[in-house]
Amino acid sequence: MKITRLSDNFTQITFLGILNCYLLRESDGFTLIDTTIKNRHKQILAAARTVGADIKRILLTHAHGDHMGSLDGLFDALGGTTDVAISERDAPLLRKDLSLRPGEPQQKPKGSLPGAKTRPTHLLEDGELYGSLRCYYTKGHTPGHMSFLDERDGTLIAGDALISMGELRPPSKPVWWFPLPKVATWDKPMALDAARKLAALPVTGIATGHGKFVRGGPEAITRAVAKAERR
Repeated sequence: MKITRLSDNFTQITFLGILNCYLLRESDGFTLIDTTIKNRHKQILAAARTVGADIKRILLTHAHGDHMGSLDGLFDALGGTTDVAISERDAPLLRKDLSLRPGEPQQKPKGSLPGAKTRPTHLLEDGELYGSLRCYYTKGHTPGHMSFLDERDGTLIAGDALISMGELRPPSKPVWWFPLPKVATWDKPMALDAARKLAALPVTGIATGHGKFVRGGPEAITRAVAKAERR
């Protein structure tokens, strides 16, 4: 486990060099964004203690197993009363309900979707303000993927709407030596549109589910989309 303090309000926790979750400081403690893979809950709790506050809520970008794998362990360890938030659209995936809705691309969601016994306490909608985070649907990687913008300083928590292994890319076109995001992406054209959407936001830095923190704004996302379009 590697702990990286990116700002006074924001800390990255990395496992195995490729799996990120984040601690976002709010007035009452931390919002934990994603939980990486199973059985990492004790290390995540230790990281929060090291940084200096308690985890008050768990926020998920989407329902893939490498982002919600330690949800049950954390929820239980925190006493079973912690607020758990995920998009309204990805919440069924936590119950292993993979059914599609009218108007969606009619292909089965991809990637690891192990589900969880923990049920969300809050279902997020597009444009909602959750603490300091503005919530945006960035559908494509999963049917209900969400990204979050800290309105205090412009930090974007992109989940798998963007990947920064090697260089910043949409999940549909990652660097060749890290193909897993592409394999796990439900609808690639929609995922590319999601990245374009993020380029319109007032971003100052980009935190992804996989890879290093990218200090840059809309221009960095625009370049990433342009490279994906040329490939």
